Amino acid sequence: MKKLNNENLKLGVQKKGRLTEEAIDFLRSAGLGFESYGQRLFSTCRNFPLEIIYVRDDDIPDYVESGAVDLGIAGLNLINEVQPRVTRLLNLGFGYCSLCLTAPKESNIVSPREFEGKTIATSYPNSTKAFFEKINIKVKIMKISGSVEITPILGIAQGVVDIVSTGSTLALNDLRVVEKLYNSEAILLANSKSIANPKKQKTIDSLLMRLKGVLAAKNYKYVMMNAPQAILAKIKKTTPGLKSPTISPLATPGWISIQTVIQEDIFWETIEKLKALGASDILVLPIEKLIV
Repeated sequence: MKKLNNENLKLGVQKKGRLTEEAIDFLRSAGLGFESYGQRLFSTCRNFPLEIIYVRDDDIPDYVESGAVDLGIAGLNLINEVQPRVTRLLNLGFGYCSLCLTAPKESNIVSPREFEGKTIATSYPNSTKAFFEKINIKVKIMKISGSVEITPILGIAQGVVDIVSTGSTLALNDLRVVEKLYNSEAILLANSKSIANPKKQKTIDSLLMRLKGVLAAKNYKYVMMNAPQAILAKIKKTTPGLKSPTISPLATPGWISIQTVIQEDIFWETIEKLKALGASDILVLPIEKLIV
């Protein structure tokens, strides 16, 4: 039987569920080479001192807190619910969802305050309790391990607090959102003793550089364009990039080639401004990694 290499960092990820595929893809995007097929309990990276441990998502915060693993990838929803004593290292930009208070579509309830004295079914009792205590509303919280959506149909709850991503599950069970408690995404967690260990900290920093490079690349597009030399100053103001754009002269007198990066969230707005200024032949390319 293959054994773990105790000299390597250990990273806990969800064995099967909502975050599994995206977590695996994200790690591979950071250049980590490993096998993850079948019923593997763990994978050893071929090109980095890391062991990836596949466990139930509910166990990941406890594993990180106890030091069974050095790092873990878990949803903020789970972290908020369990409140483990761990260090949050990095928001990973995937696994987006929201924890929501919902009610049956035919219900007349439109405000969380209308749940006064009613029963709320949820797999997140601590988050639910904190929410209703904050607005000073007393409810009965029924902890359900799974399939909380059916409780209003069974007549044992008047509301449900659960994770909502696409909303398809709500629609299938004739539920609607009354209030969003908070947004969630995947978070990289660390054991406090692991990050205090100089040897492990060095490896963790190296891993973080890779992961941050993947995240930064998602936020930018690489853009090449041609433009008259006369409008260069205006283009620099429009596309500041990370520092300054790269400028090269063209064979046509008075024209230059410009290479820069544009943030994803303002990409189309910036492209429209560039076109209006007189830029042409704009070529847009994705960025695989961006180390800043």
